[in-house]
Amino acid sequence: MIVLAGFILGASFGAWTARKRGGKWLDALQYAAGYGIAFTLIGLFITIFIERMY
Repeated sequence: MIVLAGFILGASFGAWTARKRGGKWLDALQYAAGYGIAFTLIGLFITIFIERMY
């Protein structure tokens, strides 16, 4: 669940950042993909850390 939430949060944050900087919809898609992947990896590491603690 943390991984999926990370992707959704990252994609929305990336699209918002691109639109704020004056980018077009393709820029927003690229930023959403990049931020989504980055936040997904962070969520994956958090999930692994939590699972190892228990």
